[in-house]
Amino acid sequence: MIEVKQLVKRFGLKTILRGVDFSVEPGEFVALLGPNGSGKTTFLRILASLSRPSMGSVKVAGYSLPNESAQVRAKLGVVSHMPLLYPDLTAEENLQFYARMYGIPNYQARITEVLEMVGLENRRKDLVRTFSRGMQQRLAIGRAVIHDPEVMLFDEPYTGLDQDASEMLDDVLRTVAAKGRTVVMTSHDLARAEDLATRFDILSRGVIAASARQKDLQKTNLLAFYKQSINGNQ
Repeated sequence: MIEVKQLVKRFGLKTILRGVDFSVEPGEFVALLGPNGSGKTTFLRILASLSRPSMGSVKVAGYSLPNESAQVRAKLGVVSHMPLLYPDLTAEENLQFYARMYGIPNYQARITEVLEMVGLENRRKDLVRTFSRGMQQRLAIGRAVIHDPEVMLFDEPYTGLDQDASEMLDDVLRTVAAKGRTVVMTSHDLARAEDLATRFDILSRGVIAASARQKDLQKTNLLAFYKQSINGNQ
């Protein structure tokens, strides 16, 4: 579902990604872990067609980036630090806009389903600019799943969420995974990643330093695996 070969990303003289090889099978849930500055957000932005690679090849759902970015975006749901919402529209109007953009037929029932999923049904007529950061992030998650995408990209999606909203996102991620969708999530929360993901990839100094499947790691060993991977790539 995702195939990346020898991906390099430079900003001026600074090289952020140094030849990343990364592939994800349909239905895998990959937690992309690593310290600040390792290139996780840059990598996800490239997968989301929001940034162009300097070198290397990137394919998502069989389409090449950046040349087939429109086709890739139709298959993607993305949640990042920016909610990508219109503050002067209501929650419902935001979802209507994205539902029309994705060509969803009879979308009103789907909007109600999504608003209930993210716990905002009772705020559907309220303007987004009146929402807290956590509520905006809830709606951003709704925006990302409205078209039931094949591939979900989550960049630190728990940022700004309270305990209830974090548990809601856990449920959303489990629902998405149960449908056989492909998920890549960056996170600093190793415990949460351990509960959700089926694979852990460690990004360090611009390369994938190590990768392990959940079934191959004992439950208490993710932290040790993470530290060993980072320290071994200094």
